[in-house]
Amino acid sequence: MEIITSRANSLCTHLRKLGTSASYRRQSGEFLCDSPKLLEEVLLHGGDLHTVVFTEGAALPVIPAGVRLVQVPADLMKSVSPSQTPQGVLSVCGMPQQTLPERLDGKRYMVLDGVQDPGNVGTILRTADAFGADGLLLVNACADLYNPKTVRATMGAVFRCPVWNCTVEQLRALLDASSLTMYGAALRKDTVDARSVEYTRCAIAVGSEGKGLSAEMLDACDQTILIPMREHCESLNAAIAASVLLWEAARGD
Repeated sequence: MEIITSRANSLCTHLRKLGTSASYRRQSGEFLCDSPKLLEEVLLHGGDLHTVVFTEGAALPVIPAGVRLVQVPADLMKSVSPSQTPQGVLSVCGMPQQTLPERLDGKRYMVLDGVQDPGNVGTILRTADAFGADGLLLVNACADLYNPKTVRATMGAVFRCPVWNCTVEQLRALLDASSLTMYGAALRKDTVDARSVEYTRCAIAVGSEGKGLSAEMLDACDQTILIPMREHCESLNAAIAASVLLWEAARGD
């Protein structure tokens, strides 16, 4: 175990950059998990754990040999943690290499189109994992999956449920190769009640909080679906809409 007390230490600089810069995360191939719960999840699900940073008194699980273990004072933890209220444990993990597959062999996938709020992206991944979705596809500049806020919101699903980034064209080609229907949450003339469609093998697309699905995504959808609600309510938060649709799809399992 190491003990670090200087804010100028190279590890501290590395942690701050991982917490604030998506380009630095991509360059280094690492990301931060900022809670004891996420440390437990990375160990439980076989994530690529590189470093654990903790404050005195933090309860740690058994850390595998070869993982760098570093103790820091509480004020130093506060300076490197991406959270305003650090929980005493930071983990540095390697990013998995998620190459877009040639086929999707699962039964159900979630698609996010331009969803830019990290909390929503993380919550949707957590919900997709909870309701048995086989993966999440991100198109049109969604929030970075490895933003600490996104990772925190996944509650460990980032280690359990595969996520791919792709273009709309790649998505449509992949769905065609996989014989998957894509339903998009949107309003247009042919929109049908979300309770009336068949979710046996499909992808479900949800758009950004302010704009909904983009025109190119709407063109790529096989059918648009509507969540019934009171007339004076125009829309739902992206994470809530995704949760409702994933639950509806899972009812038939």
